[in-house]
Amino acid sequence: MFDPVIAPSGTLLGLLQRGRGDGTLHALTAPRSETLAALNHCVLHDPRHDWQVENRSLYYARLYLDLHGELDAIEAHLFEAEDLLDTEESRTGLALAVLGHLASYGRRDALVLLRRYAAQGSNWAWALDELALRDDDEGLRALAVPVLARFSTDAEGEAELAATVRDAFEPRPWRLWADDPRESVATRVRGAQEAGCFDRWQRQMRPTGPRPGWSVRAVFEWAQQGVERGAALHVPAARCLSAVAGPEDRPEIVRAAEDGTEGARCTALRYLADGNDPDALTLIEGAVATGPAPVVETAVDAFERMRSLAAVDRARRWAHRPDALGAAAGRVLALRGGAQDRDLVLAALREAVRGEGPDATALWTLVDGAGRLGIACAAPVLRHIYRETASSHLRGRAARALAATDPSFGSGFAVECLWDCEESTREIAARHAETGDARVFERLRRLAVDPAEEAEVQTAVRSRIGPGETVV
Repeated sequence: MFDPVIAPSGTLLGLLQRGRGDGTLHALTAPRSETLAALNHCVLHDPRHDWQVENRSLYYARLYLDLHGELDAIEAHLFEAEDLLDTEESRTGLALAVLGHLASYGRRDALVLLRRYAAQGSNWAWALDELALRDDDEGLRALAVPVLARFSTDAEGEAELAATVRDAFEPRPWRLWADDPRESVATRVRGAQEAGCFDRWQRQMRPTGPRPGWSVRAVFEWAQQGVERGAALHVPAARCLSAVAGPEDRPEIVRAAEDGTEGARCTALRYLADGNDPDALTLIEGAVATGPAPVVETAVDAFERMRSLAAVDRARRWAHRPDALGAAAGRVLALRGGAQDRDLVLAALREAVRGEGPDATALWTLVDGAGRLGIACAAPVLRHIYRETASSHLRGRAARALAATDPSFGSGFAVECLWDCEESTREIAARHAETGDARVFERLRRLAVDPAEEAEVQTAVRSRIGPGETVV
């Protein structure tokens, strides 16, 4: 999936792409045609950099409901010829998830589209998962024949079917079909279920990788084999070292951390750092100075994982370094530093924004640290990150930090956060938004009774509504 093109944060499209609460508030006052065009663009061209940690589907589904939006654009997108050529989940996943939420709100047209796509579309498994949560037994049974028809009846097709059944995210349709009154359906699905269980058992009986009794050298060789075939194995290899290495093996491990092969060096650094070895910090510093990029990256990551007081003290010394280790030191202090480290964390936060922009991965830890340490001077930077980042997950972290550092948060960003795409951000808003704004109390009442809202959000909402205030 290519990185999405994100519009400026001051535009309606940019707000909706980011999933900001202000996007909904502006959309409801803008011309309906303009809003629907922007909304359809977002749903058909997934704006998320990482769909595994960012939410948008419920946010967009609620907008379709509020606007009484038609689903013609989604239908055309799902069933266009490109669906046969581009079978990546990223092309249709967001649209299918939006349809799933709309179906749960009672939109019959969304349910019909999901059923049709599950029968005909390339990303049928995603559609089937959405239906598994929302459709009735009759609707799911009607899909058994077209879904099974996707798999040939030869050995290869049956093996593919067994793997699909085994790995299904939502097993309900397959369990239902296993008990289907049509013998041709039930027999085939039950056979696939049994084959999948047998395959899982076989894989458990044929483990790959290290075995009990391996030597330290064998573990290093295994890690290097991974490097040679493009697989980073130093993390599991370090765990294996914890099981096979004894005190007498430490000199060999230290030598590997100093000048071993790439796989051995990464494994040794990770192992020594996780064990808080007294030489780990010196070896990490040396690896950053002399190692190739993968070793440097591993050394920096290993340092950030260390939780000892020695690591924190070293971070205070390294925080001024203009390299990857200096940046990591700022993140270590953000996570584990004390009040005396506020200036260093603030400097690291500002430098990360200046150097890498408001979407830098390093900002996640630094933003959390600004909130944890209550760095009031960080509020302007946090507000900038909140407005500009394309990551709704990072924006939520910025909101949490602002709640701890910015006295104006409750009457400012917290209000729009009630409409944010991330449930954790809506929860923060529900706890901090000032109810003097008429929109706030009305929104709290709506969230309290919305069946699609997360329980944590509703708990926070109800903590703000007094016993004499009726929720309708």
